[in-house]
Amino acid sequence: MQIRDWQKEVDQWITTVGVRYFDIKTNTILLMEEVGEVARLVARIHGEQSFKNHLSVEEQQNKLKEEIADVLFVITCIANQSGIDLDAALKENIEKKSNRDAKRHQGNPKLKGPLL
Repeated sequence: MQIRDWQKEVDQWITTVGVRYFDIKTNTILLMEEVGEVARLVARIHGEQSFKNHLSVEEQQNKLKEEIADVLFVITCIANQSGIDLDAALKENIEKKSNRDAKRHQGNPKLKGPLL
C-alpha cells in the first residue's frame, strides 16, 4: 500500500466510522499518549523494566506492532487535517537527511562498535 492510499483510507474511515476528525489539538495529545505507550513497551521489552504479567515474545511483538500502528494512524490524521501529502513529505525528508548526513554517520567512530 502506498502512503497516499493509506491517507485516503484513514480519511474514509474517519468520515464514516469515526464520524469526523478530532480537533487537531486533541489528536496531538493522543499522539503523545500513543508514543508513550510505545516507549512503555520498549522499556519492558528491551529495557530493564518488566511486565506485570509474563508475555511471550510473540505477544510482546504484537503489542508493540499495535502501538506503532496507533502512532501512524494518529500522525496520518494530523497530516490529513493539515493538508500534508505524506508521500511527498517523506521523500523530501529522506533527501534532506541524505544531503545533510552524507558523510556524517560513516565517519562517526561511535557507530563503529557494537550496540550497548
